[in-house]
Amino acid sequence: MEYSPPPLFKQGAPARVKVTVFACISVALLILDARLHMLDLVRQAAATVLYPLQMIALVPRDASVNMGSYFSTLSALQKEVRELKSAQVASAQMMQQAQLQMAENAQLRKLMGAREHLPVKSMMSEILYDARDPASRKVVLDRGTRQGVALGLPVIDNAGVVGQVTRVFPFTSEVTLLTDREQAIPVQVLRNGLRSVAYGRGQAGVLDLRFMAPNADIVVGDVLITSGMDGVYPAGLAVAKVVQVESNAGGVFGRVVCQPLAGIDRNRQLLILMTAPDVLPRPPVEAPKVVGKKSALPKMAPLTNVAPLPPKDAAAPPVMAAPAAKPATPAARMPAAGTPAAGTPAARMPAAGTPAAGTPAARMPAAGTPAV
Repeated sequence: MEYSPPPLFKQGAPARVKVTVFACISVALLILDARLHMLDLVRQAAATVLYPLQMIALVPRDASVNMGSYFSTLSALQKEVRELKSAQVASAQMMQQAQLQMAENAQLRKLMGAREHLPVKSMMSEILYDARDPASRKVVLDRGTRQGVALGLPVIDNAGVVGQVTRVFPFTSEVTLLTDREQAIPVQVLRNGLRSVAYGRGQAGVLDLRFMAPNADIVVGDVLITSGMDGVYPAGLAVAKVVQVESNAGGVFGRVVCQPLAGIDRNRQLLILMTAPDVLPRPPVEAPKVVGKKSALPKMAPLTNVAPLPPKDAAAPPVMAAPAAKPATPAARMPAAGTPAAGTPAARMPAAGTPAAGTPAARMPAAGTPAV
């Protein structure tokens, strides 16, 4: 089977002639463009016409490149976000620590300022943790007997009284807060000097002034300070502020609720006043008194050597007037001749025929004398 060339190549000049002619035309155009720049407009027009086709042809390549850059950029952004979040957490932690240190520094400055104005020696301490008993209001400090802490020492902060040391260990001590149910502190109103006793209310975190008269001169906003009557807390320390006053017209006592001024639930640094409370000696034990019909007075001894009383029907003997006493002379003071001197054994001996004192004969009445 014979194959013949296409009709295009069968018509016209031979192929070699055509190649030669087109080659000459191309060389001429190159020379004109290089020397005379006559094809710049043609080139710009062709580039303008072919630009959309070029963009369409480059779409697959650009899509693949953009997709790769998108995923790489996404991973880079996610990594950067993680790093930024870590840095933010670290910055927030550092900022919180800085704020805590600033608050502690401010609290310490206030405590140092209050320490300078205290008339007694004090020691700085820090709260370690709250007591484990949920029904009580107690905290544990980092100071104990090794640092000189003793039972009964008051604990304060820069605002007022916090509590009292109730238990002591070698390295720690337990402080019972004023708001505990078992705590009471004598106070007085700063405005008028009215004295009373403030009692804690436990978990409520407030104080009560009990047994107050309904017409007592106390109003909301009054500041209560220590009166120093108990010998434990020095006088003049701030304690609480009156927030509620209720007068019971039908009852005997009114109700006064106070808010502690000290930062009991906020501060970590406290001051321990190193002044031991002045405990008064106990009174002596009194002897028990016998209560009954018999008197507790000692029994009286019976009287001896008392002359018997005459009977009621006997006539009273006449009263003889005593002779007037004469001034004693030396001769009168001297005993008569043959009379024994007073104070000698002979003077103390009874006369002859006279019964001795204390014998039955001496106790018998004389003859003619009615028996008693």
